[in-house]
Amino acid sequence: MLPQAAWYFREETIAVPAPGMPVAGFAAALTMAQDLANWAAGHPPGSGVAYPPLVWVGAPHVERDAVLDASGSKLVTPHGELSLQLVAKLPLNRSWFDASSVAFCCGRPLKIRGNRMGERFLARTFWPQDFRLPEAPPGGSMAADPRAIRDWLRALPQGGARGPFTVESVWRRPDALPIRAGQPLIGLMLNGAQGDDDEAHGGHFALMTGQVGTEGALDDLLVNNFYTLDSESEKGILAAPVPLDNYLGDLNSGQAWYRPSYMLVATFRDERVAGYLQSALGRVYNHFYRHQFVYQHARANCAGISVTTLRTLGWRIPERGPESWLQAILALPLTALRKRSLRKGKAVFDYLTEDRTRLYPAAAFEEIAADLLALASGHRQRALTDFEHLLADAVQEIMLIRVPQFPSSRAWGDWPVESSVEYAARVPSDPARQQIIPVPSRPFPAELRDPQMPGEPPLRSDYAVLAWALAIVALFVFILRRLLA
Repeated sequence: MLPQAAWYFREETIAVPAPGMPVAGFAAALTMAQDLANWAAGHPPGSGVAYPPLVWVGAPHVERDAVLDASGSKLVTPHGELSLQLVAKLPLNRSWFDASSVAFCCGRPLKIRGNRMGERFLARTFWPQDFRLPEAPPGGSMAADPRAIRDWLRALPQGGARGPFTVESVWRRPDALPIRAGQPLIGLMLNGAQGDDDEAHGGHFALMTGQVGTEGALDDLLVNNFYTLDSESEKGILAAPVPLDNYLGDLNSGQAWYRPSYMLVATFRDERVAGYLQSALGRVYNHFYRHQFVYQHARANCAGISVTTLRTLGWRIPERGPESWLQAILALPLTALRKRSLRKGKAVFDYLTEDRTRLYPAAAFEEIAADLLALASGHRQRALTDFEHLLADAVQEIMLIRVPQFPSSRAWGDWPVESSVEYAARVPSDPARQQIIPVPSRPFPAELRDPQMPGEPPLRSDYAVLAWALAIVALFVFILRRLLA
């Protein structure tokens, strides 16, 4: 395992490929995009699976079919009764498991990750096992249009935060077999807006791979979560491939404990698409852990990294384009002056000039979902790449899934925004009323930096600052010459 990855997970429980298994590699002297493009050119789908460098499992023990009693203090498992204890709440985590959580969890079969110590179980994650794919999910029609996907995301109050878990089949190949265990799939994960964090109204996005579990189980799908490595999350989140039950149900970092979530799951005839995508994402993680590129909220956030990966593999996800270059040009100096921060002025410029498909998690979800529906139904009016042909030919069924927010002491979330206008409407105008959680930085050790790594290109805002500086100098020279004339 890379020493950089080992450093990040030095206090965590992870799984790594067994000796002799093929593991995703990387080219040390290339950028992530260059390396991925070179790899894709020489490794077509079906040429073998490279396993990810690690999977963050969070805890060493798992109890399935566990039932929580009404007091929230005991678990009844197939192996007997266990007393229940919860892992510690992280100091910066603003909410926690409470009586409403007990009411939600008790009486239903649960998959729980944690540490078993004799007759006591220290629980880290809770996942309702009844949240699964039915053999024949109810069908419905969905236009291959991002606006239709957006309407579905926003159809329920608060984005479905208090609604039921639902699965809806929106496209199915006429000769497709019923959903079955072991069927390969890929998926999209979109998490909504938090109700108590004004920096999290845009939501979060991830790509998923895996197989349908026994009786339609989803808990072992691999969610490829990209998250900043340069600060310590208040919820203890680390960027990694992570099992779905951990990603959504971890008591501190689980997305379902603080916002509603939405998934697209597409089943396939064989494992070529899922294996190809996961092999590629493993290479991306290697570059990410080495700090060849850093998480940057405009250029390389969760949506941007995922969309770039898909596009590099040949899936030409449609671009929405930037929100407004003119607004960005004006906002850079105005924001810098108003907030007395050139960094914040540059950030606004980069946000407003980034392709919105890469910038906003909801936009990424909508565009990818609509494009997959168009490919599957044969309605995409463009010459297809080899990877797009494979997607269109091998997909069997496409399903949309709602996962409600798990009840706790946290405020209810909502659907994620996808424009600066929607974001401004959510955030209180008075800075004193804004909920922002300060988090400590996590400096990357200098001794772990690879001298072979290429540097990152300048930001668009770097060029904009230079252009503004030249314009100001030119204006000053013009005025001076007029005065001296």
